[in-house]
Amino acid sequence: MSENSLQINRALMLTDQLIDCLDSAEHQLSSARNWGFLDVLGGGLIVDLIKHSKLHNAQAAMEHVNALMQEFQQVLGSISIPGDYRMQVGGFATFADFFFDSGIVDIYMTAKIMNSLSEVRKLKERAYDLKRRLTEIR
Repeated sequence: MSENSLQINRALMLTDQLIDCLDSAEHQLSSARNWGFLDVLGGGLIVDLIKHSKLHNAQAAMEHVNALMQEFQQVLGSISIPGDYRMQVGGFATFADFFFDSGIVDIYMTAKIMNSLSEVRKLKERAYDLKRRLTEIR
């Protein structure tokens, strides 16, 4: 096998791993969004804890995505891949969600979760496109 074929096979393997991580993040964010909707209706502390647990799991998946994308850049330096995706929740918003548990903060958090979910879905579409392109090259 040529060097190029080995790189393409490695990139395809990384693409599959990337898609799995993005699926996981999407599932966790979708669940957090649903808990966020419940929180807007007056969910309280238990709902906040579950929602933020889902967000933590999504963040862990996205950290793995970042590592995989850095590996991609080493394997296929000529292909443009978005790097260092950061979730759109955290910091003061998380603090406010717990300690100033109000409708406005809950709506704000749910909107941030929905924005992150949209970004993950876009990134997943790009990963599928990259996989299709790599398969065509191979």
